Amino acid sequence: MGGFLKGLAVIEAFGQGRRALTIAEAARIVNLDRAAVRRCLLSLVKAGYAASDGRYFELTPRVLRLGHAYLSAPLPTLIQPSLDRLADAILESCSASILDGAEVVYLARASHHHIMGAGLHPGSRLPAYCTSMGRVLLAALPPEQSRAIIEGSERTQITSRTLTRIDDLMQELQRVRTQGYALVDQELAVGSRSIALPIRNIAGKTVAAINVAAHTSRASLTHLRQAVLPAMQECQASLAQILP
Repeated sequence: MGGFLKGLAVIEAFGQGRRALTIAEAARIVNLDRAAVRRCLLSLVKAGYAASDGRYFELTPRVLRLGHAYLSAPLPTLIQPSLDRLADAILESCSASILDGAEVVYLARASHHHIMGAGLHPGSRLPAYCTSMGRVLLAALPPEQSRAIIEGSERTQITSRTLTRIDDLMQELQRVRTQGYALVDQELAVGSRSIALPIRNIAGKTVAAINVAAHTSRASLTHLRQAVLPAMQECQASLAQILP
């Protein structure tokens, strides 16, 4: 197994911005001796996962087979472990969703059994205009596209705080783009606050959103920004490295 792990480390060395590596360069990146790296590279060449001109080595398309099972996994399966870790770290319930027209559709949930949001589950739908995840996902779209979705949605005044005017919502989406997150304070339900971030893939494209929702008695706006947001940003960064 030690040799197998060394081989995986050598393969990962080619993901450091170099298409072709010498034995010495690969050894320096993975912090192994040259003899071990040479054996790994020659084994990869023999198995068809790498090619060499005698000095430089590079991976072949065959290496894509190693990631096929991962790349074919559905998005909720890939997000759930990170969502569980986030919920454990902040002791609040977390969710992930995608945009479907004027609504967000829940993909995954990690619950800490608080009453707030207890009825939500994968497949649940909420309006995008008044939810933190909805605003994050709308903000990721070109302004003309997000405006068209908002104009075509039924914007109900759910609470006294709910934004319904198109110009107000477009201004809020611009704020989300600038600061990188959405914070909704009792617009969807009295006593409920939520904060959301976009989830991007390896290519930098927004593919989902995650949020943390909490009762106002447990989470002030300052707490959400200063304590919860940094933990969410760590989750965001880790997912950006693994989502295809």
